[in-house]
Amino acid sequence: MVIGTEKPTLYSAANLLPELEIDTARWSRIPAEQVIALSAAAIGARGIMFLRVKDGLEALARIRELIPAGSEVMNGSSTTLIEIGYSDLLKSEQHNWINVYKKVTSENDPVKRAEIRRKSVTSEYFISVVNAIAMTGELVSCDASGSRVGAWPFAARHLVLVAGVNKIVPTL
Repeated sequence: MVIGTEKPTLYSAANLLPELEIDTARWSRIPAEQVIALSAAAIGARGIMFLRVKDGLEALARIRELIPAGSEVMNGSSTTLIEIGYSDLLKSEQHNWINVYKKVTSENDPVKRAEIRRKSVTSEYFISVVNAIAMTGELVSCDASGSRVGAWPFAARHLVLVAGVNKIVPTL
């Protein structure tokens, strides 16, 4: 779980809030430690390993530790992953992984690209984000294109989800 962002983007909440006229006090708050602990326990009770880190830099370091060298890695598009530096890490190629996204985007033949994209959700490691976390342990993801949701329930061998504690809400 990530508490803050390290690299705000055009699409970061902080940059969208004035435009959307939403209550920043309500939606940008950090929950009480007890709420975070109860949510973590509820997530764990659903059989999902929960790891908490202090910030985006630590989240990125933890992701690097979790993924062994030589593993196939794919991710869905995400402002959170951009904010913690994950997207820059992939582009820099300063990792020892097989970047499946690069395979998808470097294929010019539309039929072959579609096949690689279809198989991408079955990568050994799929990195995604959580849009909401209910204190009851349910995790919610919304996805306009469907690029990441398919990997969640069954396709990816290892699913690594990243979320800020600001995503915690009382119920679905």
